[in-house]
Amino acid sequence: MIDRNIYSDIGQVKQVMSDAVPSIARTRPAETKKISVLGATGSVGLNTLDLIARNSDSFEVVSLTANTNVNGLAEQATKHRAKLAVIRDERKYQELKSALSGSGIEVAAGEQAVIDAAIRPVDWTMAAIVGAAGLMPTFAAVRQGHSVALANKECLVSAGTVFMHEVKSSCAELLPVDSEHSAVFQALSEVSHECIEKITLTASGGPFRKWTKEQIDRATPTDALNHPVWSMGKKISVDSATMMNKGLELIEAFHLFPVDSHQLDILVHPQSVIHCLVSFVDGAVMAQLSEPDMRIPIAYSLAWPGRMETPSAKLDLAILGTLQFEAPDEDRFPCLRLAREVLEADCTRGAILNAANEVAVEAFLKNALEFSAIPEVVESVLEKAESHFTTLRLSNLEDVLSIDQESRRLTHELLSALL
Repeated sequence: MIDRNIYSDIGQVKQVMSDAVPSIARTRPAETKKISVLGATGSVGLNTLDLIARNSDSFEVVSLTANTNVNGLAEQATKHRAKLAVIRDERKYQELKSALSGSGIEVAAGEQAVIDAAIRPVDWTMAAIVGAAGLMPTFAAVRQGHSVALANKECLVSAGTVFMHEVKSSCAELLPVDSEHSAVFQALSEVSHECIEKITLTASGGPFRKWTKEQIDRATPTDALNHPVWSMGKKISVDSATMMNKGLELIEAFHLFPVDSHQLDILVHPQSVIHCLVSFVDGAVMAQLSEPDMRIPIAYSLAWPGRMETPSAKLDLAILGTLQFEAPDEDRFPCLRLAREVLEADCTRGAILNAANEVAVEAFLKNALEFSAIPEVVESVLEKAESHFTTLRLSNLEDVLSIDQESRRLTHELLSALL
């Protein structure tokens, strides 16, 4: 279990997220903020760099990393005059070196090079590497004790207790970037945890919100990637379609905020303009609203504790007219139930849940697994893990990575038997 004593009130959450280290914006208002973007060619990374380009006098780009997208990385590194560009795929090193020849930008490749990029001295790091590949670089960034904007789910889903301990011991500022968690972070400002009755995360419902269970069972990758509101990467789009994404966000919220599992809820809200609802003991409910544009929560983390202008559309409720709300359906979306069960079992199985889901989603995107089989595979791996792992103790990052790798092996083994 996570040590809830470190969260005696929201002020203590901000000790983890802010007070232990004075805010960059407070202590260095006139200086350029040095930043790194881990995962610079993904959706979050590109939106971050878009905001930085619009405020170029305020930021200096130190390091940019990408997985395999050499052209995208070279383009962004050149545009933002980065000091270092790192491609995780070592086979792409020469290609990146050639693309940046004569630019004066340092080039490196490989997993260790990404970690090295994460520890370059900066004021603020965007941790936006998707999947378990983002664990070690994000941990490395946190250990530097500066501001880390967190867009990597695995740090909290797979390694929540270990990760939050690292944040606290390193005196780092942790700024949530997911629209829902950023919304909660804003709504809970200066509120004692005893006043909180419930935190509700909203969900768009994904592309299959109105589909029958039979229709969902026959869904194709093209169907799953057709999100009605958000423009996201393939993996997170499929997670939105299964609603696993919202289940993972419940686990993240448990680690980020001073509440117990029974104080976390989900509400389907297809317009996606209300990103959270915080209910207080006196009956009041506080909501955070904005257009569904990731540049808004990213900008909040960049400028925190202040705010900065964005090119995002301004919310006009009169034009919107109607806001809808629905209870989530765990029969049609069983991934929600699986995530809730992991949450209520104190989250030690989060690494198993995440790893099994990643492998199953990858198989689905390759047309090697039916959509309806994704939760079936994840549930089977969770059940098998009960007897397979003699202990699920998570004392350090090495424990997390070990469970992650073994869970992936179990999932591949199960898929081989099925296919």
